[in-house]
Amino acid sequence: MTSTTPASAGHHTEGPATIGDVPGAPATARAERLVRRVVGGADSAPVQMRAPFTGQPIATLPQATDADVRAVFDQAREAQRAWAERPVEDRQRILIRLHDLVLKRQEEALDLVQIEAGKARMDAFDEVSATALVAAYYGKHSAKILSPRRAAGLIPVLTKVGEIRHPKGVVGIISPWNYPLALTAMDVLPALAAGNAVVQKPDNQTALSALWLQELAEEAGLPAGIWQIVLGRGSQIGDALVEESDYLCFTGSTPTGKGLAAKVAERLTSYSLELGGKNPMIVLPDADIAKTATGAVTACFSSAGQLCVSVERIYVHESIREEFTRAFVAKTAALRLGGALDYQAQMGSLTSEAQLETVSAHVEDARSKGAKVLTGGKARPDLGPLFYEPTVLTDVTEDVKLFAEETFGPVVSIYGYTDVTDAIERANDTQFGLNASVWSRNGRAGWEVAARLKAGTVNVNEGFAATFGTVGLPMGGMKESGVGRRNGAEGLLKYTEAQAIAVQRGMPLRPGRGIPPRLWARGLSAGLKALRRLPRR
Repeated sequence: MTSTTPASAGHHTEGPATIGDVPGAPATARAERLVRRVVGGADSAPVQMRAPFTGQPIATLPQATDADVRAVFDQAREAQRAWAERPVEDRQRILIRLHDLVLKRQEEALDLVQIEAGKARMDAFDEVSATALVAAYYGKHSAKILSPRRAAGLIPVLTKVGEIRHPKGVVGIISPWNYPLALTAMDVLPALAAGNAVVQKPDNQTALSALWLQELAEEAGLPAGIWQIVLGRGSQIGDALVEESDYLCFTGSTPTGKGLAAKVAERLTSYSLELGGKNPMIVLPDADIAKTATGAVTACFSSAGQLCVSVERIYVHESIREEFTRAFVAKTAALRLGGALDYQAQMGSLTSEAQLETVSAHVEDARSKGAKVLTGGKARPDLGPLFYEPTVLTDVTEDVKLFAEETFGPVVSIYGYTDVTDAIERANDTQFGLNASVWSRNGRAGWEVAARLKAGTVNVNEGFAATFGTVGLPMGGMKESGVGRRNGAEGLLKYTEAQAIAVQRGMPLRPGRGIPPRLWARGLSAGLKALRRLPRR
């Protein structure tokens, strides 16, 4: 339905969603069933979560205690032994079945993601498609990636060597609220494929989406107990997650990630972190204005900008800056806002009060220091409690908070440049290095600029989807945007321990009885010189 309250100039609107007989709503069988999957919580007060679109209750979630979490790890460790012994091909078949179930039952997931996270339905579908892609990739390639690897031994023929992979054991995964389905899949599924058990702590706000995927995984054949979900505040169960995990995977803020890394370091176990970003976009002078403006809208405002790889800074060559800005602002102002459970709205709401406060504070700080708001710039309580208009700023100076700080909302600043090296240096002048975007009619020129940017992923003529959706590529951050990678072979192998095995035959590797050490050393030196000239050495 259309909002009866006047909209901000240019923004089309849809009314708030009605939370009734939809999956994840209170009193529905699906929500109750999913909540029953949560482990622990008998001795801790439950938490009631509310829908961002309306503020209405979604579900009451049990919260685990420290003791609950440690008991879950014990159970997972016991279950993991049998899981690791199963052939990798068996684990692959489960992931392929999961892929099919995700696509078949996607309407359930779309409703859940919209209700929990406040996304537009198209943004929710991005999560469904990403989840299916991850399941398919590891369902097809895990056995090959994990297969024993042969290498050239020390002494040809006489030294036979190889590398095999063992699962870490029980992987702890702490997942964020902003992409509850996709990031769960990207982190959990390869850990399972590698033969690990998983104990996951999703954010309370979007826990039902993770629980839904867990339920589907068991329907696809995953044994019960291999993937377990616990809920609770980090202050209550964080120590247990760190201390019990054989590997810790975290997605969230840079300060929290640093704190977790320090704790993990004390145990000398491994970890991976995907942290914050202040992602730049560089528009080269030959860029197609219309296509670039359209792409920038998606790059900046998907999931209301609450995406780790979304663009918050745009650097446009001065020769086209005015034309680009005019086109981009017009397309931004035309975005349709709303919270209905359908494909009508192009942007949903923010997910939490904290995000709304941050976005509002950043925009007001910029405005008070001389920045110009070209479109947007205000909350929309007429649509729902957490709606904020997509906002484009210019004349943003270095003393403004959002100049360098991550906003994580539907706010972007436009800057001009005349020299591409200057634009690259300004794009790189940040503590972060997660994602970047380059736009040019010349793919080679775009690639060359991309290679000079200090970011873990760079997309040419795209905002983030080309790298995000290519599961065979590693994804992660440079600098303070993280440690390690998800996706690709690296996203699977990080959950394993490499073991080297060598079988030595015939010739010993120390002088035999009666052979002078000096003579042995000379002979071996001559052999090493000869080996260097052999192929594959």
